[in-house]
Amino acid sequence: MTTWQQSPTEADEAPYKWRWLAFSAILAASIMNLLDAMITNIAAPSIRADIGGGLVLIQWLGAGYTLALAAGLITGGRLGDIYGRKPVFLIGAVGFTVSSVLCAVSVSPGTLIAARIAQGLFGALLLPQGLGTIRSIFPPRELATAFGAYGPAMGLATVAAPVVAGALISGDLFGTGWRMVFLINVPIGLFVIIAGFKYIPSKQAPSAAKLDVPGALLAGVAALLMIYPVVQGRSLDWPAWCFVLMALSLVLFVVFAKAENRIQARGGDPLIVPTLFRKRAFSGGLVTGLAVYTALTGFGLIFTLFLQLGLGFSPLKAGLSVLPQALGSVSGFVASGAGLTQKLGRRSLHLGTTLMAAGAIGIFLIVRGVGTDVSPWHTAPALAVYGAGLGLFLAPFFDIVLAGVESHEYGSASGTLTAIQQFGSALGVAIIGTVFFGILGAQVTQATDTPDLRARLTAVQVTGAAQDKIITGLGDCGHDRATATNPDAVQASCVQLETDIKAAASSSGNPLGVAAAVQSGATDSFKQGFNQTLQRTIWVVVGLLALGFALAFLLPKHARGHKPPSGGGGDGKDEQPQEEAALL
Repeated sequence: MTTWQQSPTEADEAPYKWRWLAFSAILAASIMNLLDAMITNIAAPSIRADIGGGLVLIQWLGAGYTLALAAGLITGGRLGDIYGRKPVFLIGAVGFTVSSVLCAVSVSPGTLIAARIAQGLFGALLLPQGLGTIRSIFPPRELATAFGAYGPAMGLATVAAPVVAGALISGDLFGTGWRMVFLINVPIGLFVIIAGFKYIPSKQAPSAAKLDVPGALLAGVAALLMIYPVVQGRSLDWPAWCFVLMALSLVLFVVFAKAENRIQARGGDPLIVPTLFRKRAFSGGLVTGLAVYTALTGFGLIFTLFLQLGLGFSPLKAGLSVLPQALGSVSGFVASGAGLTQKLGRRSLHLGTTLMAAGAIGIFLIVRGVGTDVSPWHTAPALAVYGAGLGLFLAPFFDIVLAGVESHEYGSASGTLTAIQQFGSALGVAIIGTVFFGILGAQVTQATDTPDLRARLTAVQVTGAAQDKIITGLGDCGHDRATATNPDAVQASCVQLETDIKAAASSSGNPLGVAAAVQSGATDSFKQGFNQTLQRTIWVVVGLLALGFALAFLLPKHARGHKPPSGGGGDGKDEQPQEEAALL
């Protein structure tokens, strides 16, 4: 993503007349992307129940979108430099709106995932154009106001997204169900297209860069080869080619780095400025962001699945349940903007990751202590702490990382950081989702054989070998249901369980009592299996946050232009405002 700087001539010109209407189109486009990045955690169980696709579909709904967005962001910024930001913005807006409709009308997992990938690619054209456009149409004295309005609007969208998604699905408007979470993009997209066409000025970048097509392809393929086997491997029982692809991904990333070095050595225009990776602050920022964003997105996925699939919450109730996290994140952003980050500097990142880890551990303790009777009121305090930590980490992260780069590297650095943010999100869905689903079946099976279930069966005269057979069959059926590729398919183990139940019921003389005892046991074991799975997977999230905490020591102590309370610090270089981070 390349930065546009206003020349003295531009700064002296009369402000662009329609700048706030153009700003509204850019803001609406950013909100539309934010909604689509967040809604699938709420919508995924409903989508899976409707069109099938199994647990892998749930992972690909998020990973496909964010991976495509990550792979295309820097290229999208370059295309804006070459062809002008307005036409690229409009192509992105039209494509995003059309692909949203394709998501809404999808009737199979394959077509829906393809449409989600298309959304991500068009989003990668749409989003990078906003920063340069805002900087070029607002006079310097109004830039702070524009970016100041952007932050709260995105914060409000973050708070509203899960609730809106849950309400749209539960409301089943016009019989659309989950499809409305994509159809809502149509009116927003039409506004973005019309307002963008009418009010965004047609300005060409001062110096158009050449597009590094081989670099863009190498980076995209390398990222895909890492994510694809991680998502698919569990369902295929980890064949050898999964590990071959992951190894090949690492090789391609090395080839990409060497190719970018050669382009720069020839005086060309690489996709990413290679000298960035020689700076400890920037490289440290990449790995820190990768660890934290992986944890962040993965935790959001598994907690929502626990609420909906494990506890049986409706989409609306699940959306309301995660509202404290969104409110907590807004409070973290507010505290950061009120001067806490300027005072703490890099320690704000450490405080943020610590609070996030504390919130995740709080969820662990709550679900362990309360069991399957967890309610939104139980989890609200821990989620609020987690969200506050998230806000304290995200607010200064880009500014602190970018304090370690030179002015001429700023555009490439900000674009690369944003791409890593999205790649981390895709990786979080892939890795943490795979861990969660990988242990879910076994946990459901283990949760079946309980003293309570045996007591219920004994009370209806099912004992001995018949009791053992039903409990074993219930565990097998629960395992197969929890890991089924097609949630509507009748599992062979469940058919056998029905046969065993009928045989036991006929000999007990209380068929209704036997059926009720088994049904109660199935419900309890399913909930308890999800409970145990969440508890174990949370420690992966905590481990990643601890890694992020440690890696943050590689970053500069303060953001550029921020001095520590003692009056010293900072490197004194390029104290230009960092409004750009607000857009990322």
